[in-house]
Amino acid sequence: MSAVARPDQIACLIGIAPWKRRRIATMLRNAHGPAFASDPARAVAMARARGGAIGCWATRTPPGLERAAHDAGVPLWWIEDGFLRSAGLGAALVQPCSLTLDSRRPHYDPSGPSDLEELLQTAEFDAGMVARAKALIALLCSARLTKYNLAGAALALPPGRRIVLVAGQVESDQSVLLGNAGVTGMLDLLARVRAEEPDAFLIYKPHPDIVSGLRAGAVDETAAQAFVDLVAPHASLTDLLDRVDAVHVLTSLTGFEALLRGREVVVHGQPFYAGWGLTQDRAPVARRTRRRTLAELVAAALIVYPLYASARSGEPCSVEALAEELGARAHASGPSAARAMIGRLAGWFGGRRAATGG
Repeated sequence: MSAVARPDQIACLIGIAPWKRRRIATMLRNAHGPAFASDPARAVAMARARGGAIGCWATRTPPGLERAAHDAGVPLWWIEDGFLRSAGLGAALVQPCSLTLDSRRPHYDPSGPSDLEELLQTAEFDAGMVARAKALIALLCSARLTKYNLAGAALALPPGRRIVLVAGQVESDQSVLLGNAGVTGMLDLLARVRAEEPDAFLIYKPHPDIVSGLRAGAVDETAAQAFVDLVAPHASLTDLLDRVDAVHVLTSLTGFEALLRGREVVVHGQPFYAGWGLTQDRAPVARRTRRRTLAELVAAALIVYPLYASARSGEPCSVEALAEELGARAHASGPSAARAMIGRLAGWFGGRRAATGG
């Protein structure tokens, strides 16, 4: 099987928000423990002294880090949330229960192969791993788990109609900016879906970060209603995925979650799960030539690629253990008022920090 980045190869960390440093340090612990660097020069010096890689949160890369690491011959690895993350939103400062490490590029950047793409393109999965993946799919579906596991309301849907869900995203997210394949935003996506599905009952579910007020970028509801039959910000995602006929996405993980539940998935961008013969791709990635089963996709994306930690203890665990733990808990109803306010302040400060190069 293709090699994936290992946590014991990371010598130092940079670009990690203070509120999640302890959790991430625990998940990435090794013989000497990853230390935190405050600037690119310090990160390079620490990595060279310890003989390892720099781990950086992909969306918080300090200016000059990539050039400094390249010039020093120090590996730079990218850290991101995993695909079964938590019971609650990261934007609300809920600690992550999974991480991905990638030695090539973030998994959402289709400009070249990531470790995850290479895994899907080249790896061979034995019968035991395939059986494990199938059991995991059954567990995730029976426990009604998604990335964030938020509560929501069940909708009354019209009988006898083709029901299509369109998953909203935050337009400023890197996965949208890098993987949009020419789609200019959520309204453009809605227009494209309506053109493809003229007779369907279209439901648009905005991203929960926007619905909760933790991120900016809401699509004007009146404009959206020109293309869809229903805007459903507070609907239960798991309920919708169980009941719709098809899901259209740009790069949203909702497409991957829909695949787990046997739904038809149409992808207008270039997320990691597109291009393997499981989705209808409107912007194919030519270099992805391997045909994969759903179990093989799950084996790569949910078993081999990420790291997991218990939501209770923060200690490393298996994906199955985390799924059992999250499934036993009530779905989060959303961030508390206090946590939401902290999340908004953290987002504002992060934006100021990025704008000033701090």
